[in-house]
Amino acid sequence: MEKMKMESIDIMGNNVEKIGMLFPNCITEALDEENSTPEKKIYKKAIDFEMLRQMLSKDVLEGDEAYEFSWVGKKAAIVEANKAIRKTLRPCPEESVDWDNTENVYIEGDNLEALKLLQESYLGKVKIMYIDPPYNTGNDFIYRDDFTQSIDEYDEESGIYDDSGNKLFKNTDSNGRFHSDWCSMIYSRLLLARNLLSDDGVIFISIGQAEEYNLTKICNEIFGEQNQVGIISRMMKSGGNKGQYFSPNMEYVLVYAKEITCLGFFREPLSDDIKKTYNHEETEGERTGEMFTIKGLCQPGLGIRPNQRYWIEAPDGSFLIPRGKNFPASIVEGEKILPTDEDTCWKWTYDRYAEEKKKGNIYFHKSTSATALVNENGETAQWNVFNKIWLSDRESEGRVPVDLITKWENRISSKELKDLGIPFDFAKPTELIKYLVSLVQKNKNAIVMDFFSGSATSADAVMQLNAEDGGKRKFIMIQLPEENDELSDAYKSGYKTICDIGKERIRRAGGRLETEHDIDTGFRVFKVDDTNMKDVYYSANEYNQSVLDLLESNIKEDRTSLDLLFGCIIEWGLPLDMKYKAIQKEGCTIHVCDDGDLVACFDNNIPDSVIDEISKMQPLRAVFRDSGFTNSPQKINLEERIKHIAPYTSVKVI
Repeated sequence: MEKMKMESIDIMGNNVEKIGMLFPNCITEALDEENSTPEKKIYKKAIDFEMLRQMLSKDVLEGDEAYEFSWVGKKAAIVEANKAIRKTLRPCPEESVDWDNTENVYIEGDNLEALKLLQESYLGKVKIMYIDPPYNTGNDFIYRDDFTQSIDEYDEESGIYDDSGNKLFKNTDSNGRFHSDWCSMIYSRLLLARNLLSDDGVIFISIGQAEEYNLTKICNEIFGEQNQVGIISRMMKSGGNKGQYFSPNMEYVLVYAKEITCLGFFREPLSDDIKKTYNHEETEGERTGEMFTIKGLCQPGLGIRPNQRYWIEAPDGSFLIPRGKNFPASIVEGEKILPTDEDTCWKWTYDRYAEEKKKGNIYFHKSTSATALVNENGETAQWNVFNKIWLSDRESEGRVPVDLITKWENRISSKELKDLGIPFDFAKPTELIKYLVSLVQKNKNAIVMDFFSGSATSADAVMQLNAEDGGKRKFIMIQLPEENDELSDAYKSGYKTICDIGKERIRRAGGRLETEHDIDTGFRVFKVDDTNMKDVYYSANEYNQSVLDLLESNIKEDRTSLDLLFGCIIEWGLPLDMKYKAIQKEGCTIHVCDDGDLVACFDNNIPDSVIDEISKMQPLRAVFRDSGFTNSPQKINLEERIKHIAPYTSVKVI
């Protein structure tokens, strides 16, 4: 039931509405200075008087004209994107999986701040971005963005979640259905994201109807209209009775390149020369008459494929295995053994091999020449084993993609999460992300970033795609730790935040894959936090003994040496997935990244023997704790000692 306002009518507001009915192109947005505060901006409908004058005139009026797209807060969004922050990324090994070896990254925190922190480390290095930002539904919900807010302040207002689990905050009555807040939110983030894209990189952005037009204009401005690859229409659901006039079943995926002339995007149709290599013809089964070529199933093992050295039975009853020195204990098809570095392996696990054989995709070829296989007697086998690559499949892959996707409706994603035992209904289907990522040619070693990662669908999709095609793609996920509704099944199951869901999804999805495939299913967790350094400023007359005690160390007491290490990694512009190990020597911890790209020791009173040990590594960079030295001569001695053994090492202190 609507409450009575108990006040006179808003005459001016009514007049604006009436003008809007006659001349909708004369309605714009303006800051409501009376009701706005420094903490929260309020917008109101306003009249573009220059446009109204023109609408009421038969003559062309004087005045500057320009083709531009603007809104209240655009300049502020640019300023915020360029503003420096005193933040850092704190490592969380206890929440990570395979911390020492993984090359995947999960960042928990405001994506605007996270993108700023990654500007140096990943400048021009991200090949593929997919984001599913919160939609401005036009139904009284909009993403609230305040660059100065803490996480606690985000929780002040209740809201609902979009398909990626991002919270949509309710507008005030005075705000109405405005677009400025949403445009400012996405604009600043895309400005930063573009810096991270490689020259041949591409970004895919899912968006609803309400902001598709505005987002296209924003992307045209940030990436350049000439770099628009296309706009894909996607069926997100079928049927339904929602909507006042039409049931909204479609959404869009905007596709932009960093530099379209560098983009290896569309698959090329197969040339006649390639087609000539398909010289085998199937005579039985569902693919009768189809041509195929073959690819060997045997490849070097190097000890990294623990599930891929096993016996295969040939058509004549003999058993086959790749050459090597280590053999299974019994001669039974599928019987496997852990390979050594001197053993060769099959390309697939036995389960994958059996699945492909059932599909008719395995080709046995009798050979009179020596092969890479041996039989059960240890003799050179008379068979070669191949997998079939079908011409029709390759031709289908070579077609230019269509701009309408009717597969992979959103309801599929709920089942995917349910199968993982995670109660969450808002996500994109992994097959959609896999399809988009696979469109980009030569991407098997790409960094894939999603800075509205929600339930981490993109991470799941990347791992699945690597398992399917042997790729080595790495992912970077970024998500604000928004709290789930306390009444939701997810919250009751222990998932307090969206990040809890995302991290657990990666663990469970990766756990399914790592036993069958040689892929990286780990991830390093980092959390956006305030700087590691104390923020102490005093004028000369304010110094006393208690203040001097505070200044003995410029580092916050709750920060670990690992916090300091990754703070240095970020400042030096190094990647977060650097291989890392810790060496203990004479009570000191020496942190070594990528065999000497960066070496650090943050202990106090470091003995000369430890300094010499670091110097012998010939590191490119060495860093120490400034407060760890009792006096300046000790600091000078350290640098001179390092320079004597490692003259090309860059030495710094924090």
